[in-house]
Amino acid sequence: MNDLFLRACRREPVERPPIWIMRQAGRYLPEYRELRKKVDFVTLCKTPELATEATLQPIDRLGVDAAILFSDILVPAEAMGFKVDFNPGPVLDRAVRSAADVDAVRTPDAGEVAPYVYEAVRQIRRALDGRVPLIGFAAAPFTLAVYLVEGKGSKSFDRIKQMLFAEPALAHRLLDKIATLTEGYLLEQIRAGAQAVQLFDSWAGLLGPREYREFALRYARRVLDALRSAGVPRIYFALNNAHLLEDLRECGADVVGMDWRVPLDVATARLEHRFALQGNLDPCALMAPPATIRALAHDIVERGRTAPGHVFNLGHGILPDTPVEHAQALVEAVRESAR
Repeated sequence: MNDLFLRACRREPVERPPIWIMRQAGRYLPEYRELRKKVDFVTLCKTPELATEATLQPIDRLGVDAAILFSDILVPAEAMGFKVDFNPGPVLDRAVRSAADVDAVRTPDAGEVAPYVYEAVRQIRRALDGRVPLIGFAAAPFTLAVYLVEGKGSKSFDRIKQMLFAEPALAHRLLDKIATLTEGYLLEQIRAGAQAVQLFDSWAGLLGPREYREFALRYARRVLDALRSAGVPRIYFALNNAHLLEDLRECGADVVGMDWRVPLDVATARLEHRFALQGNLDPCALMAPPATIRALAHDIVERGRTAPGHVFNLGHGILPDTPVEHAQALVEAVRESAR
């Protein structure tokens, strides 16, 4: 088994940084586009056989060092009583704006949240047959709350911020429900065979440090602490976190994901060498010529050596227009660092 990823997450010695790519199963791959011609996105997420196929595509094409479950961070919303469509971004059939709305949010038993996800994890593990580890994932409570309160994507995020500032007790009630569900959802993924988990806090960077500590970090830490005894690496990725690094020291994860806004050696120092780091090439860099990609990758690898462990990744998801050969050049550049 290629266990570079797991060893790096555990801050054990590795001959080179492992690499995987956020959204590595996606529209930049021709084989994924062919799969999407047959089914819509929601069907793809809900059909374990198809989710397995999508998950394995970048393993076969790129030779990355870890697979990540093909799914979506909004999958649990359906079990909470919401209908989610993608047009192309997520749109919920209703939004949480009042105490009655929070009361109506369901928190079913973990096994009932998304059985098709757990079955996909089992099928992916069998199909991988030990080639690389499998990562499960979920939205962090604050990020899922953003979608539930806004009801769709937003530029101003005024609805969620209004709740935080004007009705903080209501926000905490919602976040408590989401945290409870998320803990169980990730534990079920681990029981099904996920060998690491990532908590995506995609909207944490919207918050100032005080609000981040109260409404995002508090609940992310609760979820990560609940997973500690499961014995798998726990990754916490808060996008746009440059102003939050000192607070992130208390996140409770094994690995902290970094976007491209802070060099890894600087992040290591500000995080006091407490964590393995993941990242952090700007996804737009993959539009550059392969020689440029190689030079940028080598610089990140060198800066990553200052961390107790380093998992190479992008600083956010790979862009749909990325040339496949450029993604392949990135993987090869990281492999070169062992030579």
